[in-house]
Amino acid sequence: MFNFFEQPYTLIGLAVIVLFGLFTFRSVFPEKRSPRQWLIPLSIVALAFALDLLVRTDREKLNALISTLMKAVQEENHAAIEPLIAVDYQDSHHRTKAELMARCRKTLADIYIHKNKLRSCLLQISPPAAKATIFTTTTFDQKSWVAQSYKSFLFFKGEIFFARQSDGSWRVTRINPLEVDKQPITWSQIRQ
Repeated sequence: MFNFFEQPYTLIGLAVIVLFGLFTFRSVFPEKRSPRQWLIPLSIVALAFALDLLVRTDREKLNALISTLMKAVQEENHAAIEPLIAVDYQDSHHRTKAELMARCRKTLADIYIHKNKLRSCLLQISPPAAKATIFTTTTFDQKSWVAQSYKSFLFFKGEIFFARQSDGSWRVTRINPLEVDKQPITWSQIRQ
């Protein structure tokens, strides 16, 4: 089933079909023509864009959260990451949100990321939980220890798990690094 709130194209397609029906109606019954009839397909198009703009779906909220997270990492801004993480965060290496944030502060302090680009994101949503498998390319500044000791860009693959909070927002509950340059990796292998 099509979700009218995520994209306007289905209703725009319906407006085109209604427009062709209107052309047919006006040619078969020329005596019933009225300028107001053109408002029907225009109203459907306006409704399509209004629904798309006014209603934020879970997918749109999660994509915005991932974009914010990617931007915060690029800007090496651990303070912008903290509100995105759930209070009950826990992964295979970090037992609490505080441990993850301490690692973020330490790691982002000297990594010098030039650009962090999301190449693709496979999002699976089954409220109140969701999972994103992300593929990113991270380019490091030349003064970064990563660029000096390894190379200037890396391909990352990871999983991010989310949970819907009581206020309707989504927060990160777990992050699993999966690959760096197509080589399997775990949290314990990432330099602190």
